[in-house]
Amino acid sequence: MSENARVTAGRGQLYNSILDTIGNTPCVRVKKGVPEDVRLYVKAEFFNPAGSVKDRLAVSIIEEAETAGLLQPGQTVVEATSGNTGVGLAMVCAAKGYPFVATMPTSVSIERRKLMRFFGASVVLTPKADKAMGCYKKAVELAESNNWFLARQFETEANAKIHQNTTAQEILADFAGQSLDYWVTGYGTGGTFSGVASVLRTERPETKIILSEPDNAQLLNSGQAQLRQSNGAPSKSHDAFQPHMIQGWTPDFIAKVLQDAVDLNYVDELVPVNEQKGMEHARQLAQKEGIFTGISGGSTFAVALDIARRSEPHTVILCMLPDTGERYLSSALFDHIDQDMNPAERALSASTPGYHLNE
Repeated sequence: MSENARVTAGRGQLYNSILDTIGNTPCVRVKKGVPEDVRLYVKAEFFNPAGSVKDRLAVSIIEEAETAGLLQPGQTVVEATSGNTGVGLAMVCAAKGYPFVATMPTSVSIERRKLMRFFGASVVLTPKADKAMGCYKKAVELAESNNWFLARQFETEANAKIHQNTTAQEILADFAGQSLDYWVTGYGTGGTFSGVASVLRTERPETKIILSEPDNAQLLNSGQAQLRQSNGAPSKSHDAFQPHMIQGWTPDFIAKVLQDAVDLNYVDELVPVNEQKGMEHARQLAQKEGIFTGISGGSTFAVALDIARRSEPHTVILCMLPDTGERYLSSALFDHIDQDMNPAERALSASTPGYHLNE
């Protein structure tokens, strides 16, 4: 065996459930396009077993509800989702034996519907025109009509709590004894942002917290308050919302989880990002670094890379990559990817004598 051959030694433990493998995702350095004297890392949440950061939220919601006696054995769980929370909940419910029903708008990628159904979940689609608010209200209707458990990812304290207890602790451990100048994330429910930011404010107060949102759906930057019901749930769509392609980011309302963190002044800088730029940076990560993330990850990375290029030497940056690019195969992210051979590939095929397709 070569001295440089890669070897592994195993994790040194056995797992009782797939749910025990959630978390402890790696922070990976990105070098291409980054100034040599700046260190930029991505936290690769697609290492979670169902492929996204929302696996953390899903297991937290279910186990917190079990502990509180809010979720009974065999009771159906229902939740509104743009996809990743639904996939995470479908996995957790399958592992724990709960039926799961997701409500989601037709605008979300088909892969997400299929993944949830593959885990045994049911998917109720709502009109694209009704946006996230429509699928949210549909989930409430179904829960109230059938005595189902409504996960309430947008309001529950279990959302931020899991990121305080896991994601933030992993970051502290991985950057122990070294600088961490910037932490960059986007938002959907705001759980990742809220949980991690609350810990960084206490444990790493020197770290600047950068929050990003789509440039055509700047809900927070608009300064307009979100109208709410008495339980904190949104009562209507936010006036600043416009449809965008960064799936998983910025629904058409400001979640209570997010607003609570904003009110605590956890945001040092709010940065808008263009969805096309996000998609291009997702492609660059794949083609230049071998890192496969979705539009939200590409958007977060675009913001982090801009910070890296204007930073002082020795700056250290960490940005979140929420999910895998496989969630976007039917989306605009892959519009430039041919299914059949392109002219250059056909020329390669023709350059040797055998095994040609009859096209």
